[in-house]
Amino acid sequence: MTTSAVTLYHNPQSRSAGTRILLEALGIDYEVALLDFASGQNRTPDFLAINPFGKLPTLVHGETVITEQVAIVIYLADRFPQAALAPAIDDPLRGPYLRWLAFYAGSFEPAVVDRAYKREPIEASASPYGDYDTVIATLAAQLAKADYLLGDRLTAADLHWGNALKWTTGFGIVPTLPVFMDYIARVDTHPACVRARELDAALLATMAPSPASAD
Repeated sequence: MTTSAVTLYHNPQSRSAGTRILLEALGIDYEVALLDFASGQNRTPDFLAINPFGKLPTLVHGETVITEQVAIVIYLADRFPQAALAPAIDDPLRGPYLRWLAFYAGSFEPAVVDRAYKREPIEASASPYGDYDTVIATLAAQLAKADYLLGDRLTAADLHWGNALKWTTGFGIVPTLPVFMDYIARVDTHPACVRARELDAALLATMAPSPASAD
């Protein structure tokens, strides 16, 4: 059986770094299409035809285009189940797995971005995420229960969250609570994280210096 090609549009200094970790964990063949932000490669007509927002990560699998971090996590972990990184549809853990991925996209990232840009908070009842402190406390309480989000089992959600927390604590927009730092350390020793870090370090060495991007 022929497997359709997987291409990750990528820059090591973007959110696509987390997608590369997942691809390494899945153990599948994939290609990297490097986009240089400094020269505007993410704003070219060719790339905008694939992702009109010009943002990373963007994944192409055969004729299928997937954008948005969480959508890519769900798609890849389900499409390549041999790595057992996602609970099956009939697994009782499927609901919590989806909950914490959706919590990232719908609550954590908007709260963190608002905090990073020092935006004036709106009334919690009108905010899509309530308030920043509750978001952080909710995540911390979950991670205090076990080694990983779903207990003793590491999933694609942990690879995603571990990388996100590493970045956000590193930039000082999420507090370096012990429960966060211990979790980051556990996830960051996964072979896929180590391998992706090595690959991206080699890739960065070939690139002109550019500031970290929110793309």
